Amino acid sequence: MTESRVLIFAGTTEGRRLAEYLAEYKVRVHVCAATEYGESLLPDGGSITVSHRRMDEEQMRCFIREFSPDYVADATHPYAQEATENIRKACEACGRQYLRLIRESSETDGCIYTDNIKEAVDFLRAEKGNILAATGSKELEAYTKLEDYKERVFARVLSVSDVVEKCEQLGIRGRHLICMQGPFSVEMNTAVLREYQIDWLVTKESGKTGGFPEKCKAAEQAGARVIVVGRPKKEEDGYSLEELCDFLRREIGFYADGDKGCREISLVGIGTGHRDYFTREAEKVCAQADIVIGAKRMVRAAALNGQAVLFEYRPSEIAAYIKEHPKYRNIAVVFSGDAGFYSGAKKIRAVFESDKELGRNVHIKIVPGISSVVYFSARLCVSWEDAALISMHGRKDNLISHIRDYEKVFVLVSDAQDIRKIGRMMTDYGYGGLAVCIGISLSYPDEKIVRLMAKELCGYEGGGLAVLYVCNPEGGKRRVAGMPDEAFIRGNVPMTKAEVRSVGIAKLCLKRDSIVYDIGAGTGSVAIEAALHAVKGSVYAIETKEEAVALIQKNRQKFKTDNLSIIQGEAPEALEGLLLPDCVFIGGSGGKLREILWKIMEDFSKAGKEDGKVCIVINCITLETLSEAVECLGELRGGGQFMIEEEEIAQLSLAKSRHVGKYHMMMGQNPIFMISFHAVSIR
Repeated sequence: MTESRVLIFAGTTEGRRLAEYLAEYKVRVHVCAATEYGESLLPDGGSITVSHRRMDEEQMRCFIREFSPDYVADATHPYAQEATENIRKACEACGRQYLRLIRESSETDGCIYTDNIKEAVDFLRAEKGNILAATGSKELEAYTKLEDYKERVFARVLSVSDVVEKCEQLGIRGRHLICMQGPFSVEMNTAVLREYQIDWLVTKESGKTGGFPEKCKAAEQAGARVIVVGRPKKEEDGYSLEELCDFLRREIGFYADGDKGCREISLVGIGTGHRDYFTREAEKVCAQADIVIGAKRMVRAAALNGQAVLFEYRPSEIAAYIKEHPKYRNIAVVFSGDAGFYSGAKKIRAVFESDKELGRNVHIKIVPGISSVVYFSARLCVSWEDAALISMHGRKDNLISHIRDYEKVFVLVSDAQDIRKIGRMMTDYGYGGLAVCIGISLSYPDEKIVRLMAKELCGYEGGGLAVLYVCNPEGGKRRVAGMPDEAFIRGNVPMTKAEVRSVGIAKLCLKRDSIVYDIGAGTGSVAIEAALHAVKGSVYAIETKEEAVALIQKNRQKFKTDNLSIIQGEAPEALEGLLLPDCVFIGGSGGKLREILWKIMEDFSKAGKEDGKVCIVINCITLETLSEAVECLGELRGGGQFMIEEEEIAQLSLAKSRHVGKYHMMMGQNPIFMISFHAVSIR
């Protein structure tokens, strides 16, 4: 624990935050608060002590000598000029370093600025309407110069007995006396302004922490004008809160023991981006944040006037900035929509949690928002609990597969180019006649909802970010497992029959996001069925023959499997550059079974995946292929690089009936040997 001591004369929120910051690092701190109420706001205990008596210069000298601080921080209010001058002189007399903490200005357009309270009152003489005096009890006497001040002036002051007594003496009492402790939220300020029908709000420029931005926002909402009593002296020599925190950290060196305080980072979904659709929690978290971080459009919507902001959306850059600026203890990172729905919050959270230094010292909070899909579904009067929700905003998704499998699909898109691409895809796959609704600038004054046929999207020239709603009455009605052979477009190309195909698909252990290879795809029957299962994954049909490739293309269109890619070429060379599979079906190897298997295994080893596991199913028609497959399996098992699990060899003997006159004769088909196993990479 450091032996350094800091004395803080506090009269602002910044002073309290400085004290709390230093106390977190076990720095010995004493705070001289301006009032008893100010003392009650400060934590007392641990490395921090608090007192609230008012002192003149001589008393300050005595206290400085008694406490013997290394540094004296003057965090008194900008208007408390006398206190500032006394602290400065006391430090000079005692030989202590004087540090002035300057409250950052938050000058706002649309306000009327005066040099002092007298000028503000002189201005109000020529105006009509009710006045909310939020300049403090010491300034109230100036308002008595207005002839009708008892009817026009409403004073908001601290709920302290001597303050109330003074207001009574001035004739400000009853309904005209509002005793409350700030700073106040936008909602509270707005309620007061509307309740008392205020036309003029008179306030001091108290900065963000003094609630100045909230007052301005409330005045705008309530239709009141703001008169700002400017600072009596412009402060230039001193430190901002961040600068003073950095200075003391460097001078005292209180990182030495590794004891760092916790900071709260809120990942905030701000809905459509229009402030009317913020949740109350999101608005509160953003208003109370020391800094608001995010893309420019999001930050401008979320931050109040004068609030610290950073226009940045890259996770690594945000993490670096937060580490470099320890002053910010309460941080809001804002995102459009909901933080859990196709949001950058996921990546940023992963960066925070993977950064050991940052991860130990932050508490991450997720604040949900109203997603554009939820808003759009409400505008369309459509429920979304049974809809597919996908995004093509900066990413690829299997749109056609979702339209095929769901009656309702909502799609996030980036721009008109995305919408034109969707129009072409839907038309190519036979969905050109479906109705599509496009939601543009949702919740904003220029909100627009356009209804078009899918084929009309090909020439779309609308705005930027949008949400699409596609309704397919036939969605989800297609049979997925065990498609009959007759359902496929066939030629003179071999095809894995329905019964064998069903067993093979089951052995592949497919998931919705599987990456699948169908090597020697033929007509593509296995690849098609795999694609129908892996609706969020990718399937590759690898085939050498042109006739077979043409058939696969036709079947892809028929079954609307846009997650199926056709690779014309011979394995293993044709596998180069493809996504790493977790399921492989080998129906034909062209005599290169060994090379194909080792290529797949080597790719897994190079990728270095901890969960490097692939399920492989090999169909063998000839005994020679079966023999080679068994040998390869033994080589994989004995190579020391892979562990073979769930190994199984099955023989499928199938006979199907045929009419012979009035009888049914069972006709045997060629037996199939099916080898299946899981290969796990050993690192």
